[in-house]
Amino acid sequence: MTAAATPAEVVARLRAAFRTGRTRDLDWRTDQLKRLRALLTEGGDELADALHADLGKSRKEAYRTEIDFTVREIDHTLERLAGWLEPEPAPVPDVLAGASALTVQDPLGVVLVIAPWNYPVQLLLAPVAGALAAGNTVVAKPSELAPATSAALARLIPRHLDPDVVAVVEGAVPETTALLAERFDHVFYTGNGTVGRIVMAAAAKHLTPVTLELGGKSPAFVDRGTDLGTVASRLVSGKFLNTGQTCVAPDYVLTDPETAPALTDALAAAVEERFGPDASQSPEYGRIVNERHFDRLVKLLDSGRTVTGGAHDRATKYIAPTVLADVAPDSPVMGEEIFGPILPVLTVDGLDEAIAFIDGRDKPLALYAFTTDPAVRERLLTETSSGGVGMGLPLAHLTVSDLPFGGVGESGMGNYHGRYSLETFSHRKAVLDVPLG
Repeated sequence: MTAAATPAEVVARLRAAFRTGRTRDLDWRTDQLKRLRALLTEGGDELADALHADLGKSRKEAYRTEIDFTVREIDHTLERLAGWLEPEPAPVPDVLAGASALTVQDPLGVVLVIAPWNYPVQLLLAPVAGALAAGNTVVAKPSELAPATSAALARLIPRHLDPDVVAVVEGAVPETTALLAERFDHVFYTGNGTVGRIVMAAAAKHLTPVTLELGGKSPAFVDRGTDLGTVASRLVSGKFLNTGQTCVAPDYVLTDPETAPALTDALAAAVEERFGPDASQSPEYGRIVNERHFDRLVKLLDSGRTVTGGAHDRATKYIAPTVLADVAPDSPVMGEEIFGPILPVLTVDGLDEAIAFIDGRDKPLALYAFTTDPAVRERLLTETSSGGVGMGLPLAHLTVSDLPFGGVGESGMGNYHGRYSLETFSHRKAVLDVPLG
């Protein structure tokens, strides 16, 4: 947004573009998606450099989790969009014999996408792709807490996408507050529940629908008798990706007292295997986003016995991958979403107690289970509530574009990815045609 353009002017410009009808055309939608893809492929190195500056992400991780991830989402949409947009016929009752009924996907209008700092490319551009696929115009608000990435996106988006249809607004709380005062046709927010409530309250003044992609304490249940080497390797991979700053990272582990010692030993070995004896020297291990989050996380390190990790350096915002044992349910680390490289292991007597523990807390964004017992899997699926479930591997359900991604309860509302993005940013319009003659 230029210095002269107010939020009201930006929204008015995008609404005028939407009213021309050009965003409804399939060729236009396809062209914009291809341009967004080109932004990611041609500007990938620039974005990777920015992600390293903001979060210490390696180039490999930046491409795998942000740039290539979003390219795959776009490709999935491009291959299927025409079919998704086909009207869907519906049967009519006998009293309307001779009539026909169908539903069509109708674009909503002007969409606001507010992105977080932890995956500032993916979590801005994947929703933008869905909004464009649905035929909308978009205000894209990158996170000010990832300033290098925000600046890179503000440079790249106008070079590739129609500036009358996609506008970037940089800034912090004042700019976001000013945007939320405007009337949008949908607001898509990824972040925490505190701000999510602010977004929802602002949208309610205009009766604007919202999608809230929030977080929470996603549990991992490790059943007795599993291959703990494999389990530990997968937990470490999921937990310490992006230095633990992932909304669907395993937040804590539940297992029985007999399994816990061997599991924590296996976790310590997996950490060293992945990052070496000193993770601060690993090119694949990032840093905490800022001092405020660093200080918050350091206060959680004393919540249990340190099995591995615990080292930290405020000057470089480094916190070692840390595994805690002997953690009490009321300890500080269990009082909030960790969103950092600390993995507490708690013991429960068995599956009944694990389910009661999970159900006694807010509904998480994800639940992970490591078990070979079909009965255990079924009980976890049917007796707990979460945004998604991963059996045997954390985080991976996000990579399946034909699965909806979203939370429930405190972990969010609404979902997206693939066809679900199209439905989120569209209105399913009912059409009944009764012949006159």
